[in-house]
Amino acid sequence: MRFVIVTGMSGAGKSTALKMLEDMGYFCVDNLPIPLLPRFVEMFGEPEEEVKKVAMGIDVRGGQDFPGLKEVLDDMDVREIEYEILFLDAKDDVLIKRYKETRRQHPLSGSGRVDTGIAKEREKIMFLKMRATYIMDTSKMLTRELKLELEKIFIRGQKFCSLYITVMSFGFKYGIPQDSDLVFDVRFLPNPYYIDELREKTGNDPEVQDYVMENEKAQFFLQKLKDMVDFLIPNYILEGKNQLVISIGCTGGKHRSVTIANALHNMLQEQENYGVRIEHRDIGKDAITKRK
Repeated sequence: MRFVIVTGMSGAGKSTALKMLEDMGYFCVDNLPIPLLPRFVEMFGEPEEEVKKVAMGIDVRGGQDFPGLKEVLDDMDVREIEYEILFLDAKDDVLIKRYKETRRQHPLSGSGRVDTGIAKEREKIMFLKMRATYIMDTSKMLTRELKLELEKIFIRGQKFCSLYITVMSFGFKYGIPQDSDLVFDVRFLPNPYYIDELREKTGNDPEVQDYVMENEKAQFFLQKLKDMVDFLIPNYILEGKNQLVISIGCTGGKHRSVTIANALHNMLQEQENYGVRIEHRDIGKDAITKRK
């Protein structure tokens, strides 16, 4: 039997992950009282049991029983009962935004502020994060991206790496993205903006891509950037980093930065050891500014 405990921060996507696992053929149970966990595992672990894939959601809604989960897991370790822990996390500001959008109350905030409840929850579930088999930061993940990562682990059986990379293009005139880990300036490349037939196009168009990449400096820069990222990624993984934002900027975030970001994203996608996504933050802002 494959037994997966789905846990993590409230608002990080545990319910969504459980639904996805159910679609993948897992028998899913959410918020089972923790004292019932040992018997639950024993029941499905019996040889004649037909259910071979089980996922159970556990979080702070377990109330007073939640602290006892550590002892239950310790006992399962002693009895050599195999299990995996999928821990879903997100940055505090993202969690706060999600709670405000849904107008839900955090289970530990009571009548107080959401950020207070989040801080309490982080303290309570830290022992689970330390024991987690997989840690996923959903701060920047789209639903389809989360599904893809879960399929890699629980269907295709690929080796999991907790690092998720966002390659982001941006325009310096709109400010550097605040969550950037690495920032690169490609304003040294020839600007398609000054070519009449390319001005209204973007780095997603082949004509702009050809114009930018036919320059030897662009090709040389991209290769050096890839070499550096290849060096950094394993070291970030060793440090336990699970989110990496690589920001590439030009003046308006429409031509050069989009082209280089797309090229880097395509190169990184060839690897299966981590997740990678592309985001063009300012690609349409130039047109909006002109309309105003």
